Amino acid sequence: MIQGIGHIGIFVTDIGAAVESLCKTFDLEMPAIKDVPERSMKVTVIPWGAIALELIEDYSRDGSVARMVGERGSFIHHFCLLSDNIAADMTTLQSKGAQMATPEPILGLRGKQIVFVKSGVLDQVPIELSEP
Repeated sequence: MIQGIGHIGIFVTDIGAAVESLCKTFDLEMPAIKDVPERSMKVTVIPWGAIALELIEDYSRDGSVARMVGERGSFIHHFCLLSDNIAADMTTLQSKGAQMATPEPILGLRGKQIVFVKSGVLDQVPIELSEP
């Protein structure tokens, strides 16, 4: 069952600078930044009240995230809904006409099972389902 919003996903040009600026400005605790070299990405999660901010940097030159950030600069990409049963929630959403980006959940950057709902559900805004 979907439990609520877990995080807002933000693609950034420089994760170190973004984290430092955000945490300094809003007096937040500095989180660890995880490098995921097999995907040429770095990720961190900054807890903030009831939800969190997930910052993602693609340091490849040709990755899809790197290309989007190169064109647009840093931007909010998606929001994530926490699910205690992704398979069941996928089935429920598909029965209501939603399409998934992949047929099965995949392992996300933070090491949790995730799946993206195709962006047609909310006028092109990507929605992620994730394990808590």
